[in-house]
Amino acid sequence: MSRARADEEEYWHSSKFRAFTFDDEDDELSQLKESKRAVNSLRDIVDDDDDDDDLERVSWSGEPVGSISWSIKETASSSTSSLEGQDSSLQKGSSSYAAFPKQVSSYSLSSLFKGRNRLPSFQSLSNALSDTGVKNYAPELRRPKAEYKDYSSDWSPKDTVKRMQRGKVCSLERFRSLQDKLVLLDEAVAGHDGNVITAVLIFLKRTLRREILFRELEVRQVALCHLIHFLKETGEQKLLLDLLRFLDRTEEVALSQYREHLNVQDVEKRREFLKGCIGLPFSAEDTSHIQDHYTLLERQIIIEANDRHLETAGQSEIFRKYPRKASILNMPLVTTLFYSCFYHYTEAEGMFSSPTNLKKTFKIPDKQYVLTALAARAKLRAWDDVDALLTTKNWLGYTKKKAPIGFHRVVEILQRNNAPVQVLQEYVRLVEDVETRLNLATKYKCHDVVIETYRDLKDRIQLTAYKCKVERGSAEEQNINSILNNTQIRWKN
Repeated sequence: MSRARADEEEYWHSSKFRAFTFDDEDDELSQLKESKRAVNSLRDIVDDDDDDDDLERVSWSGEPVGSISWSIKETASSSTSSLEGQDSSLQKGSSSYAAFPKQVSSYSLSSLFKGRNRLPSFQSLSNALSDTGVKNYAPELRRPKAEYKDYSSDWSPKDTVKRMQRGKVCSLERFRSLQDKLVLLDEAVAGHDGNVITAVLIFLKRTLRREILFRELEVRQVALCHLIHFLKETGEQKLLLDLLRFLDRTEEVALSQYREHLNVQDVEKRREFLKGCIGLPFSAEDTSHIQDHYTLLERQIIIEANDRHLETAGQSEIFRKYPRKASILNMPLVTTLFYSCFYHYTEAEGMFSSPTNLKKTFKIPDKQYVLTALAARAKLRAWDDVDALLTTKNWLGYTKKKAPIGFHRVVEILQRNNAPVQVLQEYVRLVEDVETRLNLATKYKCHDVVIETYRDLKDRIQLTAYKCKVERGSAEEQNINSILNNTQIRWKN
């Protein structure tokens, strides 16, 4: 009794916590030991399930699991069971259920808690569950009926078109008769989806003879237009020409053949090809264009050969000062005219490279010729040629400036090529519209033109305001002062 009382007093007076001491290292060491002791106690709780590890495991036949005899019998039984059908294995419930625990017999509860297998020679739990033998016992999920129908391609033409519009894959091979194919094409056209129509046309092009395909498309203009566009995009020139000939579209046949010249890279062969295109059944207007194209290429070949020789020999000053950056072959007519105005402006009209010869041969309008020649001569800063280009003489011998493109555009082209102010002022004065003339003169700082215009308008206020925009003591300021002091001018304000 006294001993029990003493134990009770010791329990109530004892504590797990100690008072602060300076022995920190000993205190930490003791705490570490206590935590280790607690972990070991938890491990002992888990290892309680491993008490049977010392016991020997036996199979249903009474032999130790893992022994040599057990391994031989297990291998023989697994090979025998694999040869049997699934139905027989399900009927023999006792044998099938007896084979199932063999896969998991090597696992203990403690090994599952510890996250490791008891015997490393056996499969892991996930591998055992994913084994083919175990999969046979899981019921197979039935696919939706829609998928079975999709695999069998049991679709009507209308349903097939709808599925194609939704982007689903559909086999068109089941449509074998001509009637089914035509119904499919009509449904595609009724769906107003160009991609579906093109896909069906590709299928028909592959499975029908050309004569039958052309005959059926002749009465289906929407599908016919889609096929023609598809053949042009894919470059199937032979089939396209056959289709156009069948439809008796002679001009389209000629244009398609003419378009083939773009694929001919050699210049001489392209010239011969264009020469052969002249006799094709074009309209009258198109025939003249084909003739001009052939003539232009022929001129370009002559000019290119001559200029290459001059440039290589160094005999021409303009080629030495301004070397050519590209060949003139296969260039448009306007580019060829600019080239001639740049390098051959002063040549006689009888020369093939003369600008006037090109203008006369290809009937270039005056406006186009002046615009091109002005740009070429202004780029060379040949202001005398610009003046001569814009100067005309009447039948009495009087000369005057004339610009078919308008003098406001002449001023813009000259300013873009850094023309001096004196040259700009000469053509700004020729702008008829007063407001446009003042805007251009103010923009390009043609002070004399601005002062003269305000004087002619008798606008004293604007002239006085413009006096602040010129330099002090300059000739322009003196000119403004003299105009303002002129008593003979009757000012409007």
